[in-house]
Amino acid sequence: MKKNIGTVDKTIRIFVAAILALLYFTKVIEGTLGIVLLVFAVVFVVTSFISFCPLYPLIGLNTRKK
Repeated sequence: MKKNIGTVDKTIRIFVAAILALLYFTKVIEGTLGIVLLVFAVVFVVTSFISFCPLYPLIGLNTRKK
């Protein structure tokens, strides 16, 4: 697994995940949509910590500086 997520990308992903989690736990978003967005938040956090997004190689994207 080659790292392909840069620092700015990580920061944005964690920020978006925090916002989504906050909206879910304050019951602003509920139901199926809330669960789906919470899953996205978890995926954003996990991919940020491992610095690898499995979709990026498929579309030829790499935000990490060399």
